[in-house]
Amino acid sequence: MINADEVAELCYERFRQLPRRGKPEPGREWSLLAAVLRITRRPNSDSVEMEVVSLGTGTKCIGKAAMSAAGDVLNDSHAEVIARRGCIRYLTQELHRAVSSRYSSLFRPADRRGKWRLQPGVSFLLFTSHTPCESSMLLLCLTSCGDASIIPMRDSQSQPCPPVTSVSSCGETDGGRNLKRKVEEPGEGGNLKLPRLAEEETKEGETDPFESRTKSPDRVVSVPASASELKPGDSVDSRQSDAELVGDVHRTGAKCVPGGPADPLLPGEGYHSTGVLRVKPGRGEPTLSLSCSDKLARWGVLGFQGALLSHYLEEALYFDTVVVGKCPYSQEVMHRALVMRCSRVSELPAGFSVCSPLLLQSSLEFQFSQNQTELQHQGGQGRISPCGAAISWCNVADQPLDVTANGYKHGVTKKVLGTPKARSLLCKLELFHSFLSLVAATDPSALPDSLRSGELHTYWDHKQASQSYQRAWQQLRLQAFPLWPCSDRNLLLFR
Repeated sequence: MINADEVAELCYERFRQLPRRGKPEPGREWSLLAAVLRITRRPNSDSVEMEVVSLGTGTKCIGKAAMSAAGDVLNDSHAEVIARRGCIRYLTQELHRAVSSRYSSLFRPADRRGKWRLQPGVSFLLFTSHTPCESSMLLLCLTSCGDASIIPMRDSQSQPCPPVTSVSSCGETDGGRNLKRKVEEPGEGGNLKLPRLAEEETKEGETDPFESRTKSPDRVVSVPASASELKPGDSVDSRQSDAELVGDVHRTGAKCVPGGPADPLLPGEGYHSTGVLRVKPGRGEPTLSLSCSDKLARWGVLGFQGALLSHYLEEALYFDTVVVGKCPYSQEVMHRALVMRCSRVSELPAGFSVCSPLLLQSSLEFQFSQNQTELQHQGGQGRISPCGAAISWCNVADQPLDVTANGYKHGVTKKVLGTPKARSLLCKLELFHSFLSLVAATDPSALPDSLRSGELHTYWDHKQASQSYQRAWQQLRLQAFPLWPCSDRNLLLFR
């Protein structure tokens, strides 16, 4: 039996044990946290063993122009993506141990040549401190991105700004507050500065109209009860659906992908379209990164192991459970975003299926959540902003910690950009090189059939050669996500 609070505390404790580098400044910076846990169920026992194998923090993405054809820049640094990519490092290490004839507590040989599967009783859980995925506040009315964040609001909840009919009008009706976005370029001294969200302070002696309208005296964000929390003795009113109770919804800063339905931008619950693909907001320039809600839905069909490791795995790896920390939450919306959109996908190749994870919420809040940061904020600390750094920790023997900013290792100078010293261990190039080391360590007689071609040279070649994965992706795109943007092949031809 999975206890959501035990999961959250285990993740928060793992974070507290990390060095200070890259962590938010208390009372001034906030971030998001996500983690992947390995769950082991022992035979004839109801108890489970839980181990954090990867943890990530972060809220940022780079723009399209900053993407690199060399694969050496980390494009998406949202916490869920960081945690998943760190888990890829962990899985690669465990497969390396398995193919090197060393014992792996995670994998055992499968029936097909060169293939592996999980040990009996082993599964994976994803924890995220906020519904996927909250990003840096772009406007007063936009606080999070992704379909799972478009949550109905109860009367007891507040919207970050009053209902508006268009994004552009938000700045005209903000009661005197002028919110702007500021992009900081690398400093003249060579150090990369972390991006900050700039907000003009209200004039001295002036009362912020939103402060009184959106925050209760103790400034605690209330969390609505999920459908699973209703009890037989509850009143009829408490059994009403979110749709019947809603007067507004929590807004998302993510934009609908081109070619599909757009947000109506109507007041209240009519502001957003739901169930559509969205790209994460950038700092001035559009990104190509899909929202974490969309990525989680994709992982629920294709698995989170990716195309490369699918060469070695007989079955895709799924998150059997998803736990969310204390935040505005709706069980209905989470199920819609992560499960329902892909529930009718069929004709998947062997080893792939539609996973419907158990969805749970914890009552424990991340110490560096935006809400907690506002509660701890002191005068003279400056404006509250999202932390510009992203932290990755994973359970690997070599360099488990990786701290990044702006897609590169934290603290690098312009002089070393484009060199291995500047690369995150989570960027495509580094993960590809780790995979190639795994292939090199595999006895030629034990290589999976899909890796026996002599024509595999680039990252693109190896991904496309994972034929079962590509067929599953083709069915998912055809049946559920026809508007999912295609990757630019020119950005995937590195080796």
